[in-house]
Amino acid sequence: MNWMNLRTLSIAGAMVVGLGASALAQDKIELIFPDVNPPDVPRSVAMTEIFAKEIGDEFDFKPYFSGTLVKQGTELVALQRGNAQLALLPPSDFANQVAAFDILGAAYVIRDAEHLQNVFDSEVGEEFAKMAREELGVEILGVAYYGTRHVNLRGDKKINTPEDMSGIKLRMPGGESWQFLGSSLGANPVPIPYTETYTALQTGVIDGQDNPLPNDKAMKFYEVTDQIVLTGHNVGFGILVMSSDVFDKLTDEQKDRVKAAARNAFASSTQEYLKQEQDLVDFFKGEGLEIYTPDVKAFQDFAQEKYKSSPLSKSWPEGMLDKINAL
Repeated sequence: MNWMNLRTLSIAGAMVVGLGASALAQDKIELIFPDVNPPDVPRSVAMTEIFAKEIGDEFDFKPYFSGTLVKQGTELVALQRGNAQLALLPPSDFANQVAAFDILGAAYVIRDAEHLQNVFDSEVGEEFAKMAREELGVEILGVAYYGTRHVNLRGDKKINTPEDMSGIKLRMPGGESWQFLGSSLGANPVPIPYTETYTALQTGVIDGQDNPLPNDKAMKFYEVTDQIVLTGHNVGFGILVMSSDVFDKLTDEQKDRVKAAARNAFASSTQEYLKQEQDLVDFFKGEGLEIYTPDVKAFQDFAQEKYKSSPLSKSWPEGMLDKINAL
């Protein structure tokens, strides 16, 4: 065989290899992941450094952080339309379509990170997984603790009870559930996108916002506020979901692997958030913010009465609150 024939065979072989590599790339399962959070917060890092690596090479994980792909609150619809395959969303986003999810975001229902995981590992979690699958077309992969939400305000007005919150314009995410949460603290809730909150605080459009301490640090809200009131009124968390159209096509082994990857990722980020929460009180004090604990029992009682008398609680599955409280 002469050199020209060898060269021809080599070129042909390279083309086959190239086509094979291209086919393999095309065969990868695309996972577009739009997210409103910046890429350097613990849950984002957990997604890129743990989840993306543990799900395996047959997946093509494509994150779009800081709201660069879709607007906050539209991620679930993006999954349902096939424009994305993964999303990490608060319970209020699910409640917009299935009202029963609203109970998970109500004030003082989920107590802490451990309680959150226990809830989703229980029959309660199975009930919500079934609702997500049958009514929303998404599969719950895991839950991510973000930290406990506290009130963060401009000015030096001392807050001890919900009555002290009267007249305060408190930024809350859009949606009835979030807005009611703000009302359950005694404030006047104002719907403003997360990415616009810093400017709204800076210009005085709002008097404050509520978030877990790590979020306050990540978004630099401490630069434009004066105090943090440790109300502890809500455990911030997200539910990682995958489009059922994608999930149902996976093998059983792949399904188990993506769920295990989510659990491992968020176990890691939870520990980081808990550590940050411990450390951040001193950090914010060092930045000149006043940090104190109000009459939490007064806030709890006020919120409970607000929810009981609200139409929102009518959507809660019968006996669900008692089941959650018992865990």
